[in-house]
Amino acid sequence: MANHLIIGAGPTGSATARMLADAGDPVTLVSRSGRGPRHPRITLRAADAADARALVPLAAGAATIFDCAMPRYDRWVEEFPPLHAAALAATVASGAALITVSNVYPYGRAQPFRESSPIAPISAKGRVRAQMWRDALASGARVCEVRASDYLGPGALSLFTLMMLPALRAGAPASMPADLDAQHSWTFTDDVARTLVAAARSGASWRRAWHVPSSTVSVRELAGHFAARAQVTRMSREQFAAIAAGDSIAAAATEMLYLFEEPAILDTAETERELGVHATPLEEVVRATLAAP
Repeated sequence: MANHLIIGAGPTGSATARMLADAGDPVTLVSRSGRGPRHPRITLRAADAADARALVPLAAGAATIFDCAMPRYDRWVEEFPPLHAAALAATVASGAALITVSNVYPYGRAQPFRESSPIAPISAKGRVRAQMWRDALASGARVCEVRASDYLGPGALSLFTLMMLPALRAGAPASMPADLDAQHSWTFTDDVARTLVAAARSGASWRRAWHVPSSTVSVRELAGHFAARAQVTRMSREQFAAIAAGDSIAAAATEMLYLFEEPAILDTAETERELGVHATPLEEVVRATLAAP
């Protein structure tokens, strides 16, 4: 039994807290609101995750810190660095290990994305993520990253869930700015949690990245899983720009559209082999996503 601190009570942080608690480990789950899953082994705390003075005492005695915090997408560049700096400060002060939820943005256009792919970001958000990883390595602490692709699952936010899923649920035509037939990896939020927990228990985890086992299908194929008679069309960049002009989240996504205009495949063979984690079957992921309110 080990104590753990989880920063962020979103879909991945909450799922990780439940898995650890169900396995018998005490968990402190900290978020700005102080809300989260109810469980006898989960202690909920309200705190500003960007305030190291608040996090350091919460991390005392923790074996592992799971950094699942996520600012608003249109505030990444400004808000991610202080969030990560506070997590690193708590890690160094407590002597805990730090496992951070990350993504494929630091790789730029490398295909397929492998754990050994060079860090070569081509976006502002990718450069922020890359610097966070460099800072973690420079801290001298035991650190690793668990990198995911676009999310599916209850509460998951991605271009697909925001732009396509509402229309597919309603049986209406759906559109997004993507090559509808390019292969793309989709990550189930529960599989992120399973990978985080497995990484925490592996002696081979530190100073490296793990890739969350994911399902790889095109946007068109994925839409068909959500609606057998899905009507999907490709939105042009000009059409998306018109949406982005009045929506700050869409505007923030513009620099990442390259991930949907060409194949974006997450190679997870190493994680599957070393950590024994495998992707949840896509049909189960679809059912869980649709079952969410």
